[in-house]
Amino acid sequence: MRFTAVLLVLLLYSAAFTQNPPPAASQPEPTSVTVPVTLDHNRVLIDVGLTLPDGSTSQVRGWVDNGNSDLCLSRRVATLVGLSVACDETSCSAPPPQEITIGGMKISLKAIKGASIPLKPPSAAAVMDPGMPSEINIPATVLSSYDVLVNFPDRLFTIARPGSLRFNGVKAKAIVNSQNGLVQIPSQIGNKKYNLALDLGSSISFLSDDIFDKLATTHTDWPHMTGAVGPANMWGLEDEPKWRLMRVDRVEYGPLFLTDVPVADFPPDRFAFFEKRAAVPTSGLLGAEALLNYRVGIDYAHSTVYFDIGRLFNFPDFDVIGLILRPEDDGGFTILGVADYGGKPSVPQGSDGVQPGDHLVAVDGIPVRDSSLGQVWSMLGGSPGQERVLTVERPSQKFTVVAKVQHFLGNVQEENQTKKRSAKNK
Repeated sequence: MRFTAVLLVLLLYSAAFTQNPPPAASQPEPTSVTVPVTLDHNRVLIDVGLTLPDGSTSQVRGWVDNGNSDLCLSRRVATLVGLSVACDETSCSAPPPQEITIGGMKISLKAIKGASIPLKPPSAAAVMDPGMPSEINIPATVLSSYDVLVNFPDRLFTIARPGSLRFNGVKAKAIVNSQNGLVQIPSQIGNKKYNLALDLGSSISFLSDDIFDKLATTHTDWPHMTGAVGPANMWGLEDEPKWRLMRVDRVEYGPLFLTDVPVADFPPDRFAFFEKRAAVPTSGLLGAEALLNYRVGIDYAHSTVYFDIGRLFNFPDFDVIGLILRPEDDGGFTILGVADYGGKPSVPQGSDGVQPGDHLVAVDGIPVRDSSLGQVWSMLGGSPGQERVLTVERPSQKFTVVAKVQHFLGNVQEENQTKKRSAKNK
């Protein structure tokens, strides 16, 4: 009888143990994570996790923006996270979320004092920046508390606790602003030394207006043009049709020797803000376009940047249709202007062509609405001489315009070769 009672107790205990197993041991939080990257208009986009007020999580697209010190959110994200948003006539702001997650790793936002939120109509609540498929950026003020590796060739992004990431490649001693994490690299163009920011959030490189002028005057043989086409078409600002572009023959960027680097001139008013934020003398920035062949590692704790060459490839960065576009909040694209090519408009203009203020509706029959700016520029790219059929709309009119892909910012020898290839294809 006693044996039967003991057996019964053991069976009951075993059943209870099976129904209510002990809690599993919690997994240690990773010290390093690597996640896939989407490159859009040379911008690094990753998935970011948000914790919602009810404890659930939501995934949004995040922009790795090491050249910006400010946290930016869409109004939709602020609402999702339950932030208290305050607005004035031009913009909105909110206290930042406490943290985000990347690849399951918690990333603290405690260093951020506030989040900037664009003032948009309700229909554009998910828009942080028109033409950008992201709703939150990851700024330098956040990244600077970690080790960071942007692997352009393999489309990967790694973030790690300081000291836990092994860097490869040649290294450069950097100047890191301790207040906001912005990075400057001692550089040289010709026989002049400059500081140039490392800005992987910028789709192209910039030089201050005065340095651009000096180089353009001294090196008239360097390819140059007017009009922010391709990767230079950053945001669709009103003055982008007047931006000057040039290929710099050689830039010594820390230990790197970069050739044929396309740069835009920094408008003076924006450069003054840029230099003030850098807090050290600076002459411009090197954007992602110049480093697409590299794995770029930033060891913020030791003020060191690593450059590991991953491939050798010449990107046809300016083989495009010569439009300058403005992405709109409603997902459409407005034509701001047309770049010249060989002294003539590169796209037909006038009543039978495009005019500033027209809307680009489709490229080769593919609608552009709700595309990212990078996706539209992929549609507008190609081999020089190829034709693209642009569907254009203006009040009470919709029509098509045939335009050719041009080889912008090419040297004379390249342009002659392009013309020969084009003639053979006719």
